[in-house]
Amino acid sequence: MATMKFMCDAERCIECNGCVTACKNANEVPWGIQRRRVVTIDDGEPTEVSISVACMHCDDAPCIAVCPTETLYQRDDGIVLHDKDLCIGCGYCLYACPFGAPQFPKQNAFGERGKMDKCTFCAGGPAETKEEEYEKYGANRIAEGKLPLCAEMCSTKALLAGDAQEVADIFRQRVVQRGHEDGAWSGNQRRERSQRQGASVDNLAYDATRQG
Repeated sequence: MATMKFMCDAERCIECNGCVTACKNANEVPWGIQRRRVVTIDDGEPTEVSISVACMHCDDAPCIAVCPTETLYQRDDGIVLHDKDLCIGCGYCLYACPFGAPQFPKQNAFGERGKMDKCTFCAGGPAETKEEEYEKYGANRIAEGKLPLCAEMCSTKALLAGDAQEVADIFRQRVVQRGHEDGAWSGNQRRERSQRQGASVDNLAYDATRQG
């Protein structure tokens, strides 16, 4: 069975927040909840980089390990889901998650913040009816054979979603095209050639915004 993963190509992300809007529209998340967000480093500088962040559906998810009520669980395809009926709002998952994925609807003390919410990879969650599932967890596009809407709507295809091996293959091809002829397992070959021969317009034409 395929293992489902997200990956964001920082070289392509243009901080348009289209993924954030798509997520909100697809899942109608409550006000104040951000299942997905765009983080920008070195804003306004030549080294500026943006990346789209949400639950990464970790293989060994720390949120699952610390949850005292077994609210969080992992499907066979690697997607990490949560059962809102079991959540007590303790906040342990938020402290454990390195990506800040778990969200709470209120700003009160933990235990009084309400039920945790997070990215479901557009795979819904445990519920008796489709209506209840959508109300609690949002869209279940995976059951319809579709990818998460955030990735589908990414205008530059920076955000990739799907089978981990296919996602890795796509990114590896991009890396090779950027000058890492060995798939980025050593130094930047394009940069090394440029240092020896002098950079030309043709060498940089593939991406005018990044030179390393």
